[in-house]
Amino acid sequence: MEMLFTSPSISLKSIPFSMKTTSDSRVGVANFNKPADASQRYLSCSKQLQINTGNKHFVLVHGACHGAWCWYKVSDLLKSAGHSVTALDMAACGVHSKQVHELRSYMDYFEPLMVFMASLPPEERVVLVGHSLGGIGVSVAMEKFPEKISAGVFAAAIMPGPDFDFKTIVNKYPKESLSRMDTKYIYGNGPNKPPTASILGPNFLASKYYRLSSSENLVLANLLMRPSPTFVDSSADYDELVVTKERYGSVHRVYIVCDQENDAVQRLMFENNPPDELKVISGSDHMVMFSKPHDLCSCLMEIGDNHH
Repeated sequence: MEMLFTSPSISLKSIPFSMKTTSDSRVGVANFNKPADASQRYLSCSKQLQINTGNKHFVLVHGACHGAWCWYKVSDLLKSAGHSVTALDMAACGVHSKQVHELRSYMDYFEPLMVFMASLPPEERVVLVGHSLGGIGVSVAMEKFPEKISAGVFAAAIMPGPDFDFKTIVNKYPKESLSRMDTKYIYGNGPNKPPTASILGPNFLASKYYRLSSSENLVLANLLMRPSPTFVDSSADYDELVVTKERYGSVHRVYIVCDQENDAVQRLMFENNPPDELKVISGSDHMVMFSKPHDLCSCLMEIGDNHH
C-alpha cells in the first residue's frame, strides 16, 4: 500500500469534490491558495515567515519508497522561519542501515519514529506530519505519545482511526488505486509466494505521484528511492495498529487534501474518519512537498500557530 496560515491572501471555500455530510461539527474546511502566479505563491509564504509567532518543532514522516530527503524544500522553508525540523528515515528507507528483508511488520518499519518520539523531553510537543503511507506511523504515534503531539497532520495520507481501523482500510482500499503500472516487485519468499516488497516504477511516478512536480524532483526520486515492504500476513499488524478515542482521539487531527491527485484514497480516509480540520492545497499532486512546497509550508505553520 503506497501511497500526503494566517495570511490575508487565503480564502475559505468548499472542498472541490463531493464529501459526505457528517454530524461531526468540529470539521472545518480551508483552501490553501490559488494565487495567479508563482511569485504570489512565494510572497504568501514569505509573509507567513515574517509573522511567525514562535518556534515550533515539526517532525516529518515520508511515504513508501521515499526517505527524509523528500522533505528538503519544506524543511528549508520551515527552518528559514525559525522553526525546528526533524525529517526521519523510516527503517530501510533513505540512509537507514536496515534492509527491507529484515522488516517483519509495520512496527518494524516505523521503529525510527517511535524511538524518536520516546526520546523527546516530557515538556516538548511537536507537530507530527505524515505523508501517504507515513500516516499509519503518525496514527500509531498519536496513540502511544498523545501528550507529546500538539497536532497530527495527514498529507494525502492513510489515516486509520478508532472506528476505521487498518483492517477495514485494507478491505475498502479502492481497486483502481492498487494499479502500479511499471512498479517492480520483490519476491523474498520465492516466486510462487506473494511479493514481500516493491519499488515504484518511473512511469507510475511520472504519471501519478509526480504529475505536477518538476522533472528534477522526479529524477531525484528515481535515484534515491528504496523498496518498500509489503506485509502479506498483516494479522499481527492489525493488533499493533489499533488506536483509541481516549489517546489517539485526544490529539488535534488535520487532513490535507492534494486536490489534483485524482485518487479516491484521500476521500476514503476523511469521509470514514473525519478529522478536526480538512484543508485543501489547490493544484497539488500527490507529492505536495514538491509540487506546492510554499503552500504546504504555510499550511503547516498555521497549524503550528494554532495548536501549541
